[in-house]
Amino acid sequence: MKFSDKIVMAVPKGRILEELLPLFTRVGFTPEAAFFDESSRALQFSTSIPELSLIRVRSFDVATFVAFGAAQIGVAGSDVLMEFNYPDIYAPLDLGIGKCRISVAEPKALAENDDPTRWSHVRVATKYPNITRKHFAARGVQAECIKLNGAMELAPSLGLCRRIVDLVSSGGTLVANGLVEVEPIAEVSSRLIVNRTALKTRTQEMNSLIGAFKTAVEAS
Repeated sequence: MKFSDKIVMAVPKGRILEELLPLFTRVGFTPEAAFFDESSRALQFSTSIPELSLIRVRSFDVATFVAFGAAQIGVAGSDVLMEFNYPDIYAPLDLGIGKCRISVAEPKALAENDDPTRWSHVRVATKYPNITRKHFAARGVQAECIKLNGAMELAPSLGLCRRIVDLVSSGGTLVANGLVEVEPIAEVSSRLIVNRTALKTRTQEMNSLIGAFKTAVEAS
């Protein structure tokens, strides 16, 4: 692939990045060596395609960089896209990685005698207040959301609230903290996202990248 000018791709740190690396190879590029150095403090990296660079940011920030045009393309979880609903983002492809779910969870002892269908008001700790309110509003339940960015599982045991809404993968973290899932909200996976303005002004290049990722996903 060749591009007429620099293209910046935003990718999330952590587990999703590990799952992305084989896709990069199948797409046809590799990041520079420093990209794999966990001790590196650099955040932007070159690739084997001179006009393509990678920025490594927090998962919630990928969509922001792409929405405002600082990056033309990126990889973001569908949870982030649902939470922020940026109109300037186009998400053409499910990459089939980073699969998990957003769920309501509560202490095991509470769940034994709880009936979610009888809730009229819930107080929850979550980093997804918009998704949470929308989910409960559809059921006629008023949701009071306490915004936390991490350590959600501590909230019930410390008396902050009785329930949480968070990402669940294996469920091991919930079990370790005495919690159980009581209500799923949405399935989550990572999506290829594109800035809509970049798609209009650099249609051929963006479509070339989208097509390469689609081929890579189908081959995986």
